[in-house]
Order: sequence, then C-alpha cells, then structure tokens
Amino acid sequence: MSKSLNYKQLFHLLVFILIATSAANSQERIIENFNKEWKFARFGAMPDGSILQEPENLDEAHYDDSDWRVLSVPHDWGIEGPFRADLPNQTGKLPWAGIGWYRKNFTSPKSDAGKRVFIEFDGAMSGTTVWVNGGFAGEWPYGYSSFRFDITNHIKVGEENTVAVRLDNKEESSRWYPGGGIYRHVRLVKTNPVHIAHWGVFVTTPEVSKEKATVHIKTDIENASKNLEVLHEIFTKGDNPLKVAEQKTKFIAEVTIEIANPKLWDLETPNLYEVRTTLIQDGKPIDNYVTSFGIRTIEFTANNGFLLNGARVQINGVCQHHDLGPLGTAINIRAMERQIEILKAFGTNAIRTAHNPPAPEFLDLCDKMGILVQVEAFDVWNKKKLDNDYASLFGAWHERDLRAMVKRDRNHPSVIMWSTGNEMIELREGQDAPIAMMLADIIKSEDATRPTTFGNSRPEGLINGFQETADVHGINYKPHLYEEFHQANPNIPLYGSETASTVSSRGEYFFPVSENKNEGSGGYFQVSSYDFSAPNWAYRVDIEFEAQDRNPFVMGEFVWTGFDYIGEPTPYNKDKTNLLNFTNPEEKEKMKVELEKLGGNIPPRSSYFGIVDLCGFPKDRYYLYQSKWRPDLPMAHILPHWNWPERVGEVTPVFVYTSGDEAELFLNGKSLGKRKKAPYQYRLRWDDVVYKPGTLKVVAYKDGKVWAIDEVKTTKKANKLEMEADRNIVIADGQDLSFVTVKISDNNGLTVPRTHNNVSYSIEGPGVIIGIGNGDPTNHESFQANQRKVFNGLALVIIRTKNGEPGEIVLKAESEGLKASRISIKSISE
Repeated sequence: MSKSLNYKQLFHLLVFILIATSAANSQERIIENFNKEWKFARFGAMPDGSILQEPENLDEAHYDDSDWRVLSVPHDWGIEGPFRADLPNQTGKLPWAGIGWYRKNFTSPKSDAGKRVFIEFDGAMSGTTVWVNGGFAGEWPYGYSSFRFDITNHIKVGEENTVAVRLDNKEESSRWYPGGGIYRHVRLVKTNPVHIAHWGVFVTTPEVSKEKATVHIKTDIENASKNLEVLHEIFTKGDNPLKVAEQKTKFIAEVTIEIANPKLWDLETPNLYEVRTTLIQDGKPIDNYVTSFGIRTIEFTANNGFLLNGARVQINGVCQHHDLGPLGTAINIRAMERQIEILKAFGTNAIRTAHNPPAPEFLDLCDKMGILVQVEAFDVWNKKKLDNDYASLFGAWHERDLRAMVKRDRNHPSVIMWSTGNEMIELREGQDAPIAMMLADIIKSEDATRPTTFGNSRPEGLINGFQETADVHGINYKPHLYEEFHQANPNIPLYGSETASTVSSRGEYFFPVSENKNEGSGGYFQVSSYDFSAPNWAYRVDIEFEAQDRNPFVMGEFVWTGFDYIGEPTPYNKDKTNLLNFTNPEEKEKMKVELEKLGGNIPPRSSYFGIVDLCGFPKDRYYLYQSKWRPDLPMAHILPHWNWPERVGEVTPVFVYTSGDEAELFLNGKSLGKRKKAPYQYRLRWDDVVYKPGTLKVVAYKDGKVWAIDEVKTTKKANKLEMEADRNIVIADGQDLSFVTVKISDNNGLTVPRTHNNVSYSIEGPGVIIGIGNGDPTNHESFQANQRKVFNGLALVIIRTKNGEPGEIVLKAESEGLKASRISIKSISE
C-alpha cells in the first residue's frame, strides 16, 4: 500500500481537522456528568468491624478492579451500615470511618485535543486523593469543600483513561455523622486554553431601587489576551427567560450594567436573573459561562436588626447538619427540597449550614424558594475538639478552603452571612483574636458585600476582643446576655447563632410533667414531648422567644436544630456519662439498671434536637414555633395524644400551642375553662386535666373571634395500614423521589399513636425503595431494608424512579393483624 494518503483517507483527515478545530473554537464549554459507572471497594476498617489490608497500585490504570462493586455517585458508604453497638453513638453507630476507593474508566474523544480538561468534585468525604492513568492529579482533604483538578496533561486523547480516587475517613474526625464517599456530584469540564476561570464571574448589585439597579460584573479569565471581547447578557430566570440588558466590550475585568425596573429577590418573591458571559476571540466565541444571581440589598444594624431591601426581617432560622435522614449524606435535590418545604411550613426563613459549607444545589434551592442562609466554614480552627478533626488541616488548608467556599457561593442572593466557625476553643480561651481577623480578611478579599460572623458560646467572647473580630456577633445559648452585650457593644449587630437545643421524641410523653429541663428523660431512651427537656447548657423554647421579644435589637435566631440528624443523641450522647443527664433519683436508678443490662452500650444513634424528626414528621415543638413564627396563620395544636388507658382518673396535663391569643378547652363537650396568653407566654396550659377517654377539643380565639380549632380523640383498636405520598407524580430520571408516609389507623382513619407494629413493603413497576425510617432515635434496623417497625404510629418509605422507565409504581404495605395498603405513583418522562 502506498504511504501517501488516498482520497478517502484525506477526506477523513480533513473531517477530523474540521471537527477538532470546531471543538477548539466552540462557544459552548463542555460539561459532562461524571456520576455513573464507578467501581467501588473499601479497605482498612470494614463495616463488620474487621480489617482488610489495602492493596498496592490501586491508582494504576492496569489494576484489576473487575470484582469491585459498580455504582453511581453521589454515594454514602456509611449509611449502608450495619449499625453496630460497639461504634460511638456520637457519629451514629454507623461504619463511616475507613478507606474507600473509586475507579472509573472513560474515553477521551479526539475532540479533546487542544482543550483544557478538568475534573470537578462538589464534595467527597474525606481526605481525597486523585490519580489519572496513574499520575497524581491532586488532593483535597476537607470533606465539605468543592474543588477541581486540571487533568489535561494526564489524559490520553482518543483513548481509554482511568480515574482513581482514594478517600480516607479517619476516626475521631467528626462530632456528628459525616458520611463517607463521593457524596456530591462529579463532572468533567472541557474548555479552550483561554477560558473563564473556575467560579470566575462575580456579580454584585451595588445600587438598587424600584426604578433601576446597577449590576457589577467581575470576570476572571485564564490566559487572557489583548484580542478578547466579552459579551454579558442578562436574562430573567425561569420558564420564559427575557433578556433585560447586555453589554459587549473589549476585555475589561469589571463592568457595570444598568437594569430598569428590576424584580427584587426577597422571601415572598425570590426573583432570579442570570448573566450569560461569552468570550470572543478574533470574532469567534470561545467560551461561555452562566451565572445565576438576584437583585437585593442587605443591611445589618445594631438597633433595628436585619434589613432586606430596606425592610426589617426577623430571622426565624434553624441550624441544619447535612445528612438527609434515612438517605444519609449522599445529596439528592428532591430530598433537600422536601426538607426546606417542611422547614418553611412552620415559619423558617433562614438556615445556618452548621458547621460546614453545604452542597451547591442546596443554595440553588434556597435561592429559588426564598430562604436566607448563613454559610459556615469550620467547626474548629487550630485547636482540636477531636483527635483527627479539622484542626490538623487548619494551618495548611484554611485559606484554600475558605476561598473555595466564598468564591463558589458568593453569587447566591440567599447567602447573607459568612461564618468562620463555631464555638472555637480559641474563643473560649480568649486567645488568637488575630486568627479571627485573618479569616475575616480572607473572606473580605473575595467578597466584601456580606458580613462575617461566628458562633460564640462563651461569655468571655463578649468582652475580650473577639466581639470586634467579626461584623455581626452570634451568641450560642446565652439569651440572658443579649441586653448586656448590646449595652457593652452598642454598634455591633447581634443574633442568636445557636438557640434552645430543646430535646424530645415524637409522640412520647412522661408523667408527672416536670419543668426541670433534666427530668424529661425516661422510657427506653426517649425524651418527653412536653417540650421542657434540654441539656445542661440549653433551655426551653419560651426563654428564647421572651429574650427576643424583650430585646427587639436582636435580629433573630438559628434554633438547634430544624431536623433531627444522625449522631449526637443528647441526652444519651456518651455511654460513660449518660447517668449525669438525670437528676430525678428514681429515673436515674431506672436508667442505671437499663445500662447494666446493655453492658454500657446504649442504643440511641440520632439526635433528639430536631423540631421535626429524622423522617421529617413534626414533633409538638413544630407547632410551638409555628404559633410564634407564623402569627397570621390560624392554627391550634393540642398535646398530648389522648390514648392513656392506664391513666384513667389521673391528672394528665394538656398544652395548646396556638397563634391565637386565648383558647377554651373541652373534654367530651365539657368546658375545662378558657386560658388567655399573658405577656411573654407562648403556650396555654391546663395542668389539672383528669384523664378519661374521649375527645379533647380546643377553640382558639384572636381579638375575640374564633381563630382555629383542633381536637384529639381516643382511638379504637389498630385496624389498618394507610399510606400517603408527598407526590403522586414523579419524573422518570433515576433521581426523583416520592416520600410515602405510612400510618397505623383505627377503622375511623385516626392514627393510633402508641403502635409499633412491624410493616413489610414490596414494590412493583419502575421504582425502587431506597430508604425506610420511622423517626425513632434508638432504632437500629437498616435504612435499606424492606421492613421496619413504625414508631408511635408512623413510618416513612422513600421511593426513587428508574431512569428512562416511565410507568406506574405500586407500593404495598403489610403487617400481621392489620388490613394491608397499597398506593400508586405515576412516573412520567420529563
């Protein structure tokens, strides 16, 4: 054969050159989902407690991983369990610690020639090291940071390539359940050599009025040259985007564009815009970048609180850890959206991402749904709380982690504060104020439009200089010091960065009812839902409400916590010190006997702090917060339930939470009297109700008119299962979820509150059960099982669709002695 090219070969060569040239000059940067078809294996500490030696050469492309498990990320290996009694309940008694490897083969097309290729991780837990074809690509140890590596020089264009990722989750590295694995999204990003940098567009709105807004855009470009032009086009964001402004200039790093009659972002109407930025070289588009933003103003004042678009907004906030209950830490947009929906329903308008940066999609949802966010960086600085926590990384990594957090999240209108840390040891000791100032300076160098803050749990921090190292001061669990702080620091805005920490178990009530916060524990490691119980450092909800009402300069609070979360099961948080949580001698002796039976290994594995439980079912406190945070919502809520056959003739106190100002209680039609809220009173109480079965009814009034009605009834015998889906139509994309509430009812359809029946589940059609829960902090049944006991009448089943498989999904529930139930969910194509 001749060495010269024939016409056919020449044609193919020309086509290849044209394709390569076109790709190199493409306007569209290429973003590829990199979540599917990873190989996974664990080493070191294994889920069953054994140790498996980590082999050598796992980073090499030729390593034989044919027997490894195939999965998609996001993935949390810890939530798979099993729960183990020997593991610490501080982190959920789950086997999250250990070494995990992920490997993935991919083909680099010939069009990658001349491109820069990056691999981006939204988060991996933790100690991440990445290799491509055996070559070291980079490392990033902090499990909550987003990061990327340039792998251009490691890939083989036109050939198969291998990415290997090693994670090392060390024991004693977290004070709560952190999860384990590549638990957020991964992608490949391909650009031309000249391109917009990572998180390289920063949008601010320095001047805002009803008539106009100035939009300031700062653009960072890699390998910028003199012959560049930049086109910025601004669109409304939504189903029918409308272009509202544009500007094209020779490359200038910073430009200002004016928008007439802007639609402002606020809590009720969270209007969004996006900037579409296009780089043009020699008249041809070579890169584009889309940036979402909102137009709004924020102001923090020492005397008038927080102002959004010039109007005062009381921060009704909660702290949230990052796990998604039975789903663990692997992110899912619908699961996060559901959490925010539940939080908003009782009046939440703000979230503190305690104590770490969140997933980027979480902030997208807060932008869209109208939620204020305080993004927090760290739980510790230089001085450790645990042997292997972030203090071991702080010196080398704090600046990179902090800059990554701010640069990634600074365009979100929902983000209103940057927190540098929580209850730092340095602050407790009154030392190292320069560290706080240094961290604040790093943040300001990336974003000067929002204030810095931190969570301070020590009174010394109010007067020893730390109070001057942040723009806004957050006080943890010190409502009695609000006035003192304000008098000593009249120019520093103030809020409760962590409040209440009331603890309770959904549907559990213990008698006699005591207002002593240490005497609400009882039963089998449960806590009473009369809402008085709290650990030694904390207090009941009413105290915080009163402190804010008496001190209106306080801009609001972040309650610990919105949802229950895995780990930290205070007051049963440490086996060795558990008895210290009891002051009642009888209860203490009872618990001592229980502990001896268990050999010191106590069962609780998730928190009691939540206003809602781990599954998202409201506790009674939900309605107490709703009564305060949604004063214009007609509502009333009675507690406890009214199924107490063993208490006939005994005093059984009844509480009512209502947004009304007075209420009348009836038992079986007989009035038990009216109660009117006194100043700084947030719950109405009938402490001398003598139990008899029947119907409790409350009629709440506001300004003398009927406002809301609620009733609870003594149920009949448990008769049947009932199910209700939060969404009966879902998308067949392999990601969408339906959350199905399962309840045990009597023949009148009333939930029977003290039932704990075991329920089995089966599913037909294009869906899978990916999580089961019941909200019981002591339950060690697998979240991935197909059966589980209900807890006080309720359970939750989470169903995920199958990608590309629309159709009818049918879930069936069965339990011995009860009528079975079935529910149909329709999965549709997008």
